[in-house]
Amino acid sequence: MAVEKSAPEAVHRSGETGPDTAPRAGEPKSNTTPTPRREGSGPDNRDPASPRAAKPPAKPSGARPADPKAPGAELSDAKPADAKPPDAKPPDAKPPGAEPGPPALEFTGVGMRFGPTVALTPLDFSVAPGEFVAVVGPSGCGKSTLLRIAAGLSTPTSGRAAVRAEQVGYVFQDATLLPWRGVRRNVELLAELAGVGRAERRARAEEAIRLVGLAGFEKHRPRALSGGMRMRVSIARALTLSPDLFLFDEPFGALDEITRERLNDELLRLYGERSFAAVFVTHSVAEAVYLAQRVVVMSDRPGRVLGQFTVPFPYPRRHSLRYTDEFTALAADVSRRLRGGDA
Repeated sequence: MAVEKSAPEAVHRSGETGPDTAPRAGEPKSNTTPTPRREGSGPDNRDPASPRAAKPPAKPSGARPADPKAPGAELSDAKPADAKPPDAKPPDAKPPGAEPGPPALEFTGVGMRFGPTVALTPLDFSVAPGEFVAVVGPSGCGKSTLLRIAAGLSTPTSGRAAVRAEQVGYVFQDATLLPWRGVRRNVELLAELAGVGRAERRARAEEAIRLVGLAGFEKHRPRALSGGMRMRVSIARALTLSPDLFLFDEPFGALDEITRERLNDELLRLYGERSFAAVFVTHSVAEAVYLAQRVVVMSDRPGRVLGQFTVPFPYPRRHSLRYTDEFTALAADVSRRLRGGDA
């Protein structure tokens, strides 16, 4: 489904709630923004350009022929069903990356003012289906504002943002967990607000918890978790609605370097399994180059795009990539552009 956010005619999606989806008193807003429907829309009115509508069928897993001398021999090398997440790609699937088709997210002439303050000068860039894009820039340059516009939480004062995704996941700088709920009940929250039945949302939550490596901590409350574990819970909560566009607003910025790099690797593993489109805001040039296929560099306020860099390293990426000459050279080019010089 295609949704466009224009100024000033754009529909403010964050205000579209119904009796079955309104947050309960005392609970924070969800970190997944469902794609709104315009009046009169329905399942038959989906945008044919939507990446979910045009997604090709998954390739079958590899199999070996049966041994005729061994009746009842296994016909496939596939692991048991419970050893692989339902949405994971089969072993012979192509690596994650940008796919053909209309952009999952597209900013066209997007500008933003807060009273007399110009936060963003009109800028343009897009994110292809399945593409991982990192945005780096100084504090206050409008990076988080761009994400809020994409999520429908803010309306641009000029230009438009077009979102072509059925579900948009949003991971904030803070984990925003409910302190009186354990891990599983926190992860279930978005599915609960979306009206998903108890058995189904529990199954989704348990799968998401397993994916982020928190199996065994289902009943632990946030105060008993480290900062990195709380961010994993936040990511798991968004995963329960299977977003095809993920927005990350410096989710690892407050963590120590070792934990941050470990979560970078876990995020890339999830990206490899789910192949969602992603926009990842960060202050770290090394983090941006390690995670993304493309790095967008923004200027100081008012924010504008200074340049874009294609990252040539294939997925999956290993931690040792950070110590190669090629990685160091590209990070240096991005850093020079960030400081206003030529790469």
